Amino acid sequence: MRVIVVGAGALGTMHAWHAVRRGHQVVHLEREQQARGASVRNFGLVWVGGRAEGPDLDTALRARQLWEEIGAEVPGVGFRASGSLTVLRTEAERAVAAEVAARHDAGRRGWELLDEAETRKANPALGGDFLGALWSPHDGQVEPRATQRALQDRLRESGRYTFLGGREVREVVGERSVRDDRGELHSGDAVVLCTGAWLGGLVRELAPELPVRRVRLQMMQTDPLDGQLTTSVADGDSFRYYPAYAGGALDALNAAQPQHPTAAEHRMQLLMVQRADGTLTVGDTHEYDQPFGFDVVEDPYAYLAELAGSLLGRPLPRIRRRWAGVYAQCLDPALVVHRERVREGVWLVTGPGGRGMTGSPAIGEATANEMGL
Repeated sequence: MRVIVVGAGALGTMHAWHAVRRGHQVVHLEREQQARGASVRNFGLVWVGGRAEGPDLDTALRARQLWEEIGAEVPGVGFRASGSLTVLRTEAERAVAAEVAARHDAGRRGWELLDEAETRKANPALGGDFLGALWSPHDGQVEPRATQRALQDRLRESGRYTFLGGREVREVVGERSVRDDRGELHSGDAVVLCTGAWLGGLVRELAPELPVRRVRLQMMQTDPLDGQLTTSVADGDSFRYYPAYAGGALDALNAAQPQHPTAAEHRMQLLMVQRADGTLTVGDTHEYDQPFGFDVVEDPYAYLAELAGSLLGRPLPRIRRRWAGVYAQCLDPALVVHRERVREGVWLVTGPGGRGMTGSPAIGEATANEMGL
């Protein structure tokens, strides 16, 4: 078959990957020369531990397996089975970790409650004051700014993959064809639209009641750390953000330990990941009300720098870059992604929220199965 894939972010690239791996020919269109949205502006986390029980966790676990296989085949994606530590600084946070580590699904997630000494052994770079951590061994990392290009390079080796950057798709023509902004028609046996946070224009025409919203976030990158951060690191506010941690202990945490005012205002959690070059990616914020501001706000960066430094036990390295990004998120939290056949032979896949990099291999696989590729 000849498959037209629109969008070269994490979702689009993984849909192209599965189509080519199943023996099909792919024409891959991207409106930028290369993807510049949330797929390259994220942590590169393969985040399993915090996913909600059910399809969300199933998708993350399958994606984790696929990432490991892909990483072995395509070293350029930079896959690392690093695991993550959610560092506990108060008794209320430790109570949440203890509760979830004792749950029926803790073994499937690999959760383990570590004390202070065990935490420092797992990640010696953490030199600050804390009580322990929740260990999630199935979490991993890839390199977000390199992953899509590395996958494209491998796909080109098949002889069945064509990437066309700088082509904005303006129109779906009949069934199974699209026309780009140069007037060129691209026809195939199937079309997959992975448009990311682009929800207007053609997407609105095809799905005017799309149950998806846009979310804006701020992040930053530091100079290299003088040491190795052996795991990804989160703080206790992650319990408030990820659905897996819901329960009585979390309710007690929210009641007894309000978020820092800056964190509450900007709906923040701390996530910290070390890149292959030694730099740290640190974030993040969440903004839901549109229109989004065009500028970045300084207070969250100052808060994150202080918090990250307190966990490291030394000042955060100099901040090298700051940026904002926007992703698309399903309004129904029970859905991993919005997948809809908008015309015969034309599929729209969008709205994975902050799980796009985590789940993209499994989401692409599921779409390929549903399409009968």
